[in-house]
Amino acid sequence: MRLALYQPDIAGNVGTLMRLAACMDVGLDLIEPMGFPFGDRAMARAAMDYGAAASIRRHADFDAFVASVPGRIVLLTTRGATPLPYMTFQPDDVLLLGSEGAGVPDEVHHRADARVRIPMRAGMRSLNVAVSGAIVLAEALRQTNGWPATDSPLARRD
Repeated sequence: MRLALYQPDIAGNVGTLMRLAACMDVGLDLIEPMGFPFGDRAMARAAMDYGAAASIRRHADFDAFVASVPGRIVLLTTRGATPLPYMTFQPDDVLLLGSEGAGVPDEVHHRADARVRIPMRAGMRSLNVAVSGAIVLAEALRQTNGWPATDSPLARRD
């Protein structure tokens, strides 16, 4: 399982998703161009000390990203056809999030193998991209038994 960001605009969201990816032991794909300079200093500040633990791939454009994806591209979108509670995930899915300001263009929307939306209260437009990624990733990991291994004795409650 991987997370992917399509042309992200906000470094703080990339940092938050880097931290999420590191903690959940999933990869993170960044599809360029990005709306901010991507550098070690900015990412270290945004991801705190988790950036080095994240498995990150940068892609020059959407076509380069698509060529690297072994499984399905699952787009998180407010225009999604499948509400999250009805989505069935697969272990090699890549969860694609759009840019904060524009989402994804129609050609990316149509290229996705599946589209999912998070049900929300009527009248609400959307959630923060990092929050959305965390919600959907948690459900995808639950369904695929993909939660990271842990040494904690509290990890299992049989």
